[in-house]
Amino acid sequence: MYKSLVSKTIIILLSFLIILALSLPILLKSLGLHPDFDSKTFKLNGKKALIIASSHDVLNLPGEVRGKPTGVASSELTVPYYEFMNSGMDVDLASIKGGEIPIDPETLIYLIRTQSDKKFQNDIEAMKKLKNSMLIDNVDFTKYDLIYIAGGWGAAYDLGYSEILGSKISEAYYANKIIGAVCHGPLGLIHAKDKNGNLLISGRKMTGVTDKQVKELGIEMTPQHPETELRKAGVIFESKSKFNDLFANHVAVDDERRFVTGQNQNAGHETAQMMMSILVGEI
Repeated sequence: MYKSLVSKTIIILLSFLIILALSLPILLKSLGLHPDFDSKTFKLNGKKALIIASSHDVLNLPGEVRGKPTGVASSELTVPYYEFMNSGMDVDLASIKGGEIPIDPETLIYLIRTQSDKKFQNDIEAMKKLKNSMLIDNVDFTKYDLIYIAGGWGAAYDLGYSEILGSKISEAYYANKIIGAVCHGPLGLIHAKDKNGNLLISGRKMTGVTDKQVKELGIEMTPQHPETELRKAGVIFESKSKFNDLFANHVAVDDERRFVTGQNQNAGHETAQMMMSILVGEI
C-alpha cells in the first residue's frame, strides 16, 4: 500500500511538472514576453536590409576574460530578419569583428525562444550568414535601405565603443537611410555625429533597455547601459514599465522619422514593421 501511494504521488508530481512546463511559455507570453504581432507584408523586392550585431561572447567583469556565454539575444536578430525577408528584401548580416555572431544560449531555451529562432536555426542560408557575418569596416552602409542593430548583453561590450560603427551610421543617415535598433542595440548609435561634429542622436526621441531592467536582470556589471548612455548623448529617452521591465514594450520614432528604436526583446516585430512603413511612405 505504501509503495502504491508513493507511486501515485510521483505520477501526480510528474504530471504537474509536465503541465507547468507546457503552460509556462503561454503564461510568459500573456505577461508580455514576445507578444504576438499582426505583421504586414510589404512589397520590397529589390530593397536591402543590413542587420548589425555584437561580436562579444562573454558576460565578464572589467579586467576578466572569463564568464558565462552571452552575445546577441536571438529573437532581436531573427525576428527582424524574417520581417525583412518576408517582405522580399535581401538581408545581410554584419558584426563588429566579422565572422560568427555569438548567440546568447539563454535566449534559445525552451521558455524564451521564439518561432523565428526555431526557423532560423533550421535555415541553412540564414545560419551561413550568421557564421560568416561581414566585418562592418568593409561594409558600405549606404547601399542598404534599412540599417538595423540587434541587441543582447554582448552589445554592452562593443557596440557603444565602436567609432567605426558610429561613422557608418552617420554615413547611412546622410544617405537618407532608415535606421533601427532594439534593446542594447541603440548603443551602436551613440558615436554617430552630424556634419558639425555634434552627436547625431541628441534631441531625438529614442528608447532602449531601461536601467531598471538592467538591475532586474542582474547585469549591472556590463560596461554600458542603454538608458544611461542614451541620456548622456542628449536623447529624449522614452520607455514603459511593468512590475518587471522584461515584460514591458515600447517603440520610439524620432520626429524626423529616421530612427526607430525598441525598448527590449519584445519590440523586434514592431520595430522592423515601423522601419518598413517609413520606407514605403506610410508614416
